[in-house]
Amino acid sequence: MNCQISLACISEVQANGKIKNCLLFNTDIHLPPEQIVKYYQARFQIEFIFRDAKQFTGLSDCQARHLPRLDFHFNASLIALNLAKY
Repeated sequence: MNCQISLACISEVQANGKIKNCLLFNTDIHLPPEQIVKYYQARFQIEFIFRDAKQFTGLSDCQARHLPRLDFHFNASLIALNLAKY
């Protein structure tokens, strides 16, 4: 890709004594590693929300083609997920 990257490494010692490493990459080389970790945490939380919405509230089950109807379906699905988690 011919660009510079910034790398953040998270190491965790597991109960069995093994070390688990996680490498997080970013193309913004001026971003501190703590901020990279925060961005990845937020990203994965968003991915979990969409995964749960697809599995439990039918986010991907709409057959409508008009934008207002699709908006309504997506909003209803995400609201149902938020209410279920609450």
